[in-house]
Amino acid sequence: MRFRRCRTLFVEPVERPAFALADLMAGGTGVTFEQRLQVRTAHLPSACEIDADSCAWLLACSAEHWQPMPEDAACRRRVLALLQQGLLVSDDPTHAEACAAEQRVRDSHWWPLSALHYQQSCWDGVDSSADMQRQQLVTARDLVRSFGNPPPEAPPRQPGALALPRCDDDPMQELLQARATCRNFDATRALPLSLLARLLQQVLMAQGQVETDPDVRFLKKNVPSAGSLHPLEAYLMVRDVQGLAPGLYHYHAVAHELAPLPVQPDDPAGFRLRLLAGQHWFADAHVLLVLVCRFERTFWKYRNHAKAYRAVMLDAGHISQAFYSAATAQGLGAFVTAAINEAEAARALALQPMAEGALAVCGFGWRAATMQTSEMDPAGRVWPARITP
Repeated sequence: MRFRRCRTLFVEPVERPAFALADLMAGGTGVTFEQRLQVRTAHLPSACEIDADSCAWLLACSAEHWQPMPEDAACRRRVLALLQQGLLVSDDPTHAEACAAEQRVRDSHWWPLSALHYQQSCWDGVDSSADMQRQQLVTARDLVRSFGNPPPEAPPRQPGALALPRCDDDPMQELLQARATCRNFDATRALPLSLLARLLQQVLMAQGQVETDPDVRFLKKNVPSAGSLHPLEAYLMVRDVQGLAPGLYHYHAVAHELAPLPVQPDDPAGFRLRLLAGQHWFADAHVLLVLVCRFERTFWKYRNHAKAYRAVMLDAGHISQAFYSAATAQGLGAFVTAAINEAEAARALALQPMAEGALAVCGFGWRAATMQTSEMDPAGRVWPARITP
């Protein structure tokens, strides 16, 4: 059996408080700090803890050359322990899963720090709503009580600044002002299929394409994309659309068609809530739209590029804002959130790790008649009468 170190990793010293009776009896505070070394990698979903000697030994291993197992018994035990954690990989079938995961990162052309950030910031099984409740960080007053006042909402005004004219009677201004993130959806009213089709056509459908070489095509959409690559795919979780069975679908931007996925969630309501990390105020949206990036499409051009991941996040922002505007124009409410359980999406959509990944979830549908969950609408454009139960 041969082994080598994973190529992309980050070592972080972490200190955790611990109670020490001896320190307290000696007149101290009774609080000491235990230091641990956490290792995060681009192919493992969570951090590993190792001791200082193992860390030094790990960093001394080559990430490029396969090495034979050491003859020294203590060194062999250390190698086996690091293999068990996935920080070392081997050519032995016993460790094939970790080796394949690490090889996918090597082959994917991620910039190493972006790969680490993406992998380590993905959620699995997080309930963000319950976390906020448990930490008592639900309202703005809760936040101020815990953290003090935030930085100012805007920087100070500068002397001599030029006052600009306003355009309050402009139709585009009226449309944009009518946008407010929707947290109250009407669970009793279906969305027409024609309306869903219109939004998909306006935001995601390919309006044209250019073929520069055989099988080399670039799409033109109504939203911009870095390098005209448009790597984001849309997977729809339909709750209530007329003429469309509830479930998961993939939207084909060139053909303008929806294809049901072969495997559907056993518990659609539970899946929506898990996907949204417990944000129940979004779960009743008529359509959830999971924005999934085909990273290999972007990295074809932007290989090992420090700005590539930032560019695909901008793509997600362009799409979400376009959905906001298109939905608002049709009298619908919309939202976007990055607080999602990416692992839940990966399992349901059978995504290839580090080659594909969920970035955000958009949603839209009819707004409810009453406001159960607060929405940011200080000018009263959406809730002019402040209808509350």
